[in-house]
Amino acid sequence: MGLEGITMLSQTSELGIYITLYLALAGDGPPVTPRRLAEVLGGSQTYISKVTGNLVKAGILRAQRGARGGVLLNHKPEQITLLMVVEACQGVILPDYCGPTSMLRQVCSYHRAMHELHQALTGVLKRWTFAELAKKPCASDSLSENLDCRLAWCRDLVGKPQ
Repeated sequence: MGLEGITMLSQTSELGIYITLYLALAGDGPPVTPRRLAEVLGGSQTYISKVTGNLVKAGILRAQRGARGGVLLNHKPEQITLLMVVEACQGVILPDYCGPTSMLRQVCSYHRAMHELHQALTGVLKRWTFAELAKKPCASDSLSENLDCRLAWCRDLVGKPQ
C-alpha cells in the first residue's frame, strides 16, 4: 500500500536539489550540460535548463557558455544549503499565518503553530549542506533493493560522476 498525499517540496525544488547534488558529487570536473543532467536525472532538458537558470540567478551555480559550456557549482558544497536551493527554486519560505507580529504570546494558537513549523523547516534546511548530502547520497546496498529512494539515480555515479 502506497502513501498518498502531497510532497513537502515542489518538483522544481527536488530537481534543483538533484542537480546541485550531482554537481557536488562531480567535484571540480568540467561544466555539465543540461543534456547530460537530463540523461542522468531522467528529466526534460528544457525543464532542467529552467531549473539551472534559477540556480544560476540565485548564485548557487555558474554558467559557462561555449562548446564546452554547462553549469558548475559557484560555491563549495559545504557553503550551499538545502534552504538556498529550495528558495532559489520555489521562492522564499514564508510563514503562512494570520499576519506579522513579534508578540507571539498574544496571537492565536494557529499562528504560533505555524511560526514553530516555519522555524523547524527552515532550521533543518539551513543545517543540511550539499557536502553532508554528498557523504552518503545512496542507501546501503542491503537496504537499496527494498527502498524506492529518490536518489537511486546517483548509485552508479558515486565515485565516478561524469
